[in-house]
Amino acid sequence: MIWLATILCCFGLIGAEVPFNHYVSNQRVIGGSNAKPNTWKWQASLQLDSYNEGSFSHICGGSIIDAFYILTAAHCILSMDASQYRVVVGEYNLFEKDGSEQFISVEKIHVHPEWTGNLGIGNDIALLRLSQAVYDNGFVAIGNLPRPGEMLPHDFTCFITGWGIMDYEASSITPDILQVAPIKVVEHSVCSQPEWWGNIALRSMVCAGGDGVISGCQGDSGGPLNCFTDDEWRVHGVVSYGPSGRCNQVSKPTVFTRVSSFQDWIYSVIDGA
Repeated sequence: MIWLATILCCFGLIGAEVPFNHYVSNQRVIGGSNAKPNTWKWQASLQLDSYNEGSFSHICGGSIIDAFYILTAAHCILSMDASQYRVVVGEYNLFEKDGSEQFISVEKIHVHPEWTGNLGIGNDIALLRLSQAVYDNGFVAIGNLPRPGEMLPHDFTCFITGWGIMDYEASSITPDILQVAPIKVVEHSVCSQPEWWGNIALRSMVCAGGDGVISGCQGDSGGPLNCFTDDEWRVHGVVSYGPSGRCNQVSKPTVFTRVSSFQDWIYSVIDGA
């Protein structure tokens, strides 16, 4: 995978650590279990037709945050040709037609203007404008966003959802069901310590996990960090990076783009449509 090798070689982290990239299809959250159907209704699957042959494969997660907009990670955007992507909402089993899905093409891609391709600099966030609105069929919902600037306390329990790798050493398995796992927030003062992620853990990011058991991994990028705050489930993070090799490493939590740091940009894109 030349694209993956190039990204990893160009990005220097502490010691030999490099971030995982999630361009692996149809795999799961590590340490998770099958999600209950029809619960995480804002979860989306971003799918790519690499060769314009009408054959789409899951590459990343996403969140419905408006009838026309999906929130995802900037590093999930492998091409700026919107016609190569579609979004599936109301999805549960990637390999079966559940009758709940909506398959919608992407009309326009908005990548954060300060995204450089360097995960350690941050700004790993993108919005996809859909060609038609998501409609309420009972299996979808618009995800709530946190308060602008909100930071979660240490050890606060959130949930990661996605179709990423469940066991890094068994990555040839291609599971199908949406996974969910509880994951604890690691506050910035801890995550930015040298034995954790050091200076590449920015305040515009949320760290969660690092217990060696539960983590995001390949296939989860762009998906939500779901946290119950202010009496609502809210999308507090967008899966961005983690350690190379085995994803669930001690003191190397999954790192998310902090949604509360990008509210102004998000609303400027949506309101400017």
